[in-house]
Amino acid sequence: MGAPETIVCVDCGGACRLISYAPDEGFEPGDVVAYRCVDCGDRWDIELAVDDLS
Repeated sequence: MGAPETIVCVDCGGACRLISYAPDEGFEPGDVVAYRCVDCGDRWDIELAVDDLS
């Protein structure tokens, strides 16, 4: 299962890109993934929920 490639930055509204590598077995609910905003540089660590995985 894959995590979203991008999310919206809470601080500036820019695009945050996934910087975590997917495990061989794919992401599962409860895994923590990291994103970096391309506009402001903030890092976001997000715990994945079932609805987040595609």
